[in-house]
Amino acid sequence: MGRAEYSPLTAKQAVPKCHGVTQPISLAGPCDADVQRNKELEKFLVDSGLYESKEESAKREEVLCRIGQIVKDWVKQLTLIKGYTDQMVEDANAVIFTFGSYRLGVHGPGADIDTLCVGPCYVNREEDFFYILHNILEELEEVTELQPVPDAHVPVMKFKFDGISIDLLYASISHLVVPEDLDISDVSVLYNVDEQTVRSLNGCRVADQILKLVPNIENFRTALRCLKFWAKRRGVYSNVTGFLGGVNLALLVARVCQLYPNAVPSMLLSRFFRVYTQWRWPNPVMLCGIEEDDLGCSVWDPRKNHRDRTHHMPIITPAYPCMNSSYNVSTSTLRVMMEQFQFGNRVCEEIELNKAQWSSLFEPYLFFESYKNYLQVDIVAADADDLRTWKGWVESRLRQLTLKIERNTNGKLQCHPYPHEYVDTSKPCAHCAFFMGLQRKQGEIIQEGQQFDIRSTVDDFKHNVNMYMFWKPGMEIFVSHVHRRQIPLFVFPEGHRPRASRVSALQRSDGPNQEDVQNCRSGSGERYLKRKNDLNRIEGEHGFPEKRRSISPRRQDSVSSNISQFSNSASSEHPEADVEAKNIDEKNSMCQTITRETEELTFGVSSIGSGSSRKVSRSVESDKGCTKEKLESEKIPCIEIGRRCASNSSVITTLASESSSCENVGFAAGSSEGNAGSIEGSADESNNPGTSVVDSCEADSELQLENSCVNGDIMHMESKPNAALKMALNPGGGVKTETIPNSVIRLSMASTA
Repeated sequence: MGRAEYSPLTAKQAVPKCHGVTQPISLAGPCDADVQRNKELEKFLVDSGLYESKEESAKREEVLCRIGQIVKDWVKQLTLIKGYTDQMVEDANAVIFTFGSYRLGVHGPGADIDTLCVGPCYVNREEDFFYILHNILEELEEVTELQPVPDAHVPVMKFKFDGISIDLLYASISHLVVPEDLDISDVSVLYNVDEQTVRSLNGCRVADQILKLVPNIENFRTALRCLKFWAKRRGVYSNVTGFLGGVNLALLVARVCQLYPNAVPSMLLSRFFRVYTQWRWPNPVMLCGIEEDDLGCSVWDPRKNHRDRTHHMPIITPAYPCMNSSYNVSTSTLRVMMEQFQFGNRVCEEIELNKAQWSSLFEPYLFFESYKNYLQVDIVAADADDLRTWKGWVESRLRQLTLKIERNTNGKLQCHPYPHEYVDTSKPCAHCAFFMGLQRKQGEIIQEGQQFDIRSTVDDFKHNVNMYMFWKPGMEIFVSHVHRRQIPLFVFPEGHRPRASRVSALQRSDGPNQEDVQNCRSGSGERYLKRKNDLNRIEGEHGFPEKRRSISPRRQDSVSSNISQFSNSASSEHPEADVEAKNIDEKNSMCQTITRETEELTFGVSSIGSGSSRKVSRSVESDKGCTKEKLESEKIPCIEIGRRCASNSSVITTLASESSSCENVGFAAGSSEGNAGSIEGSADESNNPGTSVVDSCEADSELQLENSCVNGDIMHMESKPNAALKMALNPGGGVKTETIPNSVIRLSMASTA
């Protein structure tokens, strides 16, 4: 689809009628500066490759025609099998409708096509659609990556047809024969249908209503195309994760179009951020009044429905039955979106003052430099096909993990789920990972040692995920806590951690200050505001001791499970390099400051599943000594899954820290509830430098600690057999661990300033 052409609207072209539930805010059209900015915006969209070619558009139409013919033949075949008359077989029909971005005209290159198949009442979804039609599609050469999702909120069959991604829904309406010119906007199509069919039909009905309720369709399409691109770049585009999906954004943009009916896309973009940074949620966004009908379908009404009162960001669909399209939004995701709206509003103000370009608005969000603590969710399967189905299920449940953490910590621990998957290509099995940023609630008074115990929350989440009805051997999920400096390298574009941190005030977890906001307005929204020379000058003024030269690890492709064990000693471990163990005299020991990113101390492993045992032994040599490690484990679904594993009763925790003294430092082995196996590495064994450690994905508990110097954090550990570790981030920014009598691993977070 080529880019649309726009021209300034004159006063005679002002829209006379009222669009929406209120009067417009302004009927003003664009000035000369607005016209120029609009041209620059159009050019930016074209240069960014947001429009597909004519050849791809033609191919999409061919694919839709081909699918339409397949479903017609399918219904005729079923009509014959079910014993209907020859005339019924001849008249039998099914119709394909489109919705989503394709129907709205805002799809880009490589985008999927949301389609709906409407069939007669005697063709059902459970057997006829998900079994017979599934088998027909499976036999076609053009069809690949066929994935049925019958238990989704809206049941769908996903596949690629000749390289074009298709999401196919099915709706069985109360007609014996489906007319070719069926008006899906007519409320009569909802008679005598189940709730899943209503939801399936609603996508097409909502898309049609949106196009009817906006004053200028072309301006709406361009503004929506911009904001979809912006939301993806800023990490807030994913309805399933709790952010904005295509329908949510379309409704928000359509409402702005109603409030500024004569505005061109460049104006609509700035008005969008201006309106929604000031919007008082949970006041709903509506394009029209909520329609009631005698069909008895449940509509969004917080006065009658108690559950509707809990919605944080109501965006109401305009077609009957009116629903909240953004019920997935949580407190944390709303907070993240409001921060991004504020970012967009500031940049648009700069653009209007000719202090910034449109490219500044679409700068990618630096997620892995915005928080100090993260949850990493690793998903593995036996092969790519199993991973595709398993990942889709896990991703649909990630929102529950966010909600559970918020609820169980009374909202004091905030989560930022990032709607992007990462793949470690070095793994021998099919793998992908998702990440969540963690931080304490801004402005919350945190006492020293205050803890957030999310172990049971994660266990409950994993238990629910493992109830997947299509689970197969090899499908596993691992949840672990990682520090910013221990983020695996496969998440970075070049495979290595960026040298210079460039984080704006908006992205830092401790929130922006006024000085940061002013410095952020230099044209780049992600400039790091504290220079190294300023830090050195401050340290010199306060008489801080000179830092030792750091020992940097070699570049690596991904974080692997390098293992080392020490007792009353300080050590350094570098990936893809030899491990050097240094024995330190107990009386005259001084801890050397070591800066590194992927060093691990591992003395307990846990995972899901069981199987036959296997032994692995390896030797690690250095120029000062030799350490031999023996690893005994049960069946390992994927030996290279990574450096963290988790069982149903433990959370693996990684802490980045710095030891100020290495005297009498011991390590306590973690022991979780229901432990049925032995844990090596207790205090009694710590006196032996050659003690073996368990490194398996099938033991009963694991705790990983990072013995590195990060931001001046300090780690203290006491040796106590068969005790878990309690971890807390102190208000001053330090990290300390201490043993607790009961077998619980607690992840605790205080001030991250």
